Formats: sequence, structure tokens, C-alpha cells
Amino acid sequence: MKKVLGKDSTCSIARSLEVFGDSWSLLIVREAMVAGSTRFQEFREALGIAPNILAKRMAALVDEGLMERRAYQEPGVRARDEYVLTEAGRSMAPVIAALAAWGRTYRPRPDGTSPRFTSDDSGTVARLAFVTEDGDRVPPARLTARRFEDLVVD
Repeated sequence: MKKVLGKDSTCSIARSLEVFGDSWSLLIVREAMVAGSTRFQEFREALGIAPNILAKRMAALVDEGLMERRAYQEPGVRARDEYVLTEAGRSMAPVIAALAAWGRTYRPRPDGTSPRFTSDDSGTVARLAFVTEDGDRVPPARLTARRFEDLVVD
């Protein structure tokens, strides 16, 4: 049975947290996105996560369509699975970037690291921004959030 968060479980944020409500799931996606990890052992070593927890989170990410399990086999070794981000998983880039930017600003550490996103074409650093339909940037302090019905895109 799927967990339901809060009174208003129809909210898109609550629906997202049903998938990403624990830190391990986001950190797995971060490792796949930033470090290019695809193999179970790579995730284990990078995160220091227990294998049973990692297996459960990886299975959930596959079930939710954020990662895809693919078989691979190195010469002389039994076949194993690797985990590759799907389009839905790669679309988490703005979320990962927003968390990174927030952490750099509000939780800085002298020994900290932080992913930065760059254009594949030019190598130019890309920054997150709220942009109006006219192309104007709006600072977060000048935004108001309100609930609207989801737009269904065919």
C-alpha cells in the first residue's frame, strides 16, 4: 500500500514526496546524475548506505520510473544489473540544483562540495531562475505561490 502524505494528498508536492520523501532516494539520484554512478557497488561506496536499504530504494526508483535496470556483463563475471536514470529521473536536475544552491547559501561548510550544472555545448555554468513567459527573471523573494489545478498534457 502506497503511503499518502497529509490531508491534501492530491497536492503535487505531496505526490512527489511519496517518491522522494526520504534522503536516500534523492542522494541516489544525485549520485547517478552528478557522479554518473550506475552500479550498485558504486552507490554503496559513494553513499555509505546499507545494502538492504539501497536495494529497497533502487527497486522503488525503478518501480516509479526514475531509473531503469539494465543487465551488463564483464568478461568472466556473472551478469549484473546497472541502474540508469530515465527521462523522469534526469528531469530531477532542477530539484537537485535547487537543493545544492540552497545548501551552498544557507548551510555552507569550509570542506563542502556542491554540484554545478553546465551546458554540454559551451561548458557555461547554468543557474536556476524563475522566468516569466516574457523572459523576465523574478527573484524568489518577489514570488507568491498559490494552488492551481494540474494541467494535463497529452
